[in-house]
Amino acid sequence: MFLFKPKKVMEPKAQVESKADIDLEIITKMNQEFASSLDLDDTLNTALKVIIERINAQAANIFLINEKINKFECIASLNQDYLDEYQLDLKDGVMGKAINQKKCIRVGDVRKDVREIAEFYFDLDNKTNFTTFSVLCSPLIAANNCIGVIHCLNKKTTNKLFQEEDRQLLETLSAPAAFAIRNAKMAKEMIEKNKIQKEVEIVGDIQKSLLSKNKNSKFPISGINIPAKVVSGDFYNFSDLGEGKYGFGVADVSGKGIKSSLLMSKASSLYSCLSKTNFSAAELLTQLNNEICETISRGMFVTMLIGIYDSNKNELLLSSAGHEPPIIFDQDEKFTNYTESGPPLGIMPNTKYTEHSIPFKKSSMYIFTDGITEIKNNKGEMLGSEGFQNYIKKYKEKPNNERLEVIIDEILNSGHTQKDDLTIVVIDSKN
Repeated sequence: MFLFKPKKVMEPKAQVESKADIDLEIITKMNQEFASSLDLDDTLNTALKVIIERINAQAANIFLINEKINKFECIASLNQDYLDEYQLDLKDGVMGKAINQKKCIRVGDVRKDVREIAEFYFDLDNKTNFTTFSVLCSPLIAANNCIGVIHCLNKKTTNKLFQEEDRQLLETLSAPAAFAIRNAKMAKEMIEKNKIQKEVEIVGDIQKSLLSKNKNSKFPISGINIPAKVVSGDFYNFSDLGEGKYGFGVADVSGKGIKSSLLMSKASSLYSCLSKTNFSAAELLTQLNNEICETISRGMFVTMLIGIYDSNKNELLLSSAGHEPPIIFDQDEKFTNYTESGPPLGIMPNTKYTEHSIPFKKSSMYIFTDGITEIKNNKGEMLGSEGFQNYIKKYKEKPNNERLEVIIDEILNSGHTQKDDLTIVVIDSKN
């Protein structure tokens, strides 16, 4: 009698497919669906649609962490209304628990869960006209950083309760969703940053257009402004008033950045407008101060020096609002300063400024902002007034519209690092 071993029955391939293979297939499909767009809204809506379909949930929403206020904010929701009106503490409900434990949490039956969780959902249901029976909540973790949670409510079955396999599935789905949302969020932030940068560049271009353009070498006034960044808090303006008179103004706004540049633009526009009809340096400063005091932000101010050069009388009429004392370089190569000054603009309304006439013949006056004298070399030493005067002496023979550029270029090329706006205006006497 012969005995034969029965042949081993082979199971169909589909029956032995591992859970890891299924998870990999799901993740691959998720990534394909998310890869179609870097738009944050599209990514969020796609994520919710995919998750609701795969989990067979009644509703789902995505809460991201707003790091500025340390709160959950609902930025996408399907089939549950009014959630965008609420900000939730990071410790609230099952969402806080999922963030804290960094794992997907299942509340099988809200009504049978601990009082804290149940009360949280009863309160939220009242606000959103929704009835919560069961909850899945998975943290969104990308690059080891938790950015929010995916929140699923009620399974579409008779008892509406999620099971353990649902929790495992959401945990699988949340990984590609987290990366897709993070990438879309970063793309949105980059677009916003580029948009802001472009707007800043436009502001910078507008500011440059407010500065007076240098004329030929026979014109007695010339200026230069090199912003430390795209926008500047300094400005200057000069004009031919006729009959041998020339008006000029130089200002420096406190602080840096957009806020300072906007105040600079306002002060510059006011000066350009008012200086056409008001030829008193002191009265012009008084007018500017009152206008700026009406809208200036607390802690900000503007230093400014205004003057009129009368080439027929060989004199300067000057009035200063807390500005750096200008340097006067005479024919004997001696330096003096004009030191008379009132308070900066924007500090106290109704301030009465004074003006003084000084002789001005065979001389040059340099009005500048502190970015020049306070610039430092690679040893941390400031250029200072004396260092600036050395450059003035060195290039005294050059025409004023070339002189300032040469001075600035040599300062920057000699190892000095610019951290503030550099502005100089020079007035050369015609006689």
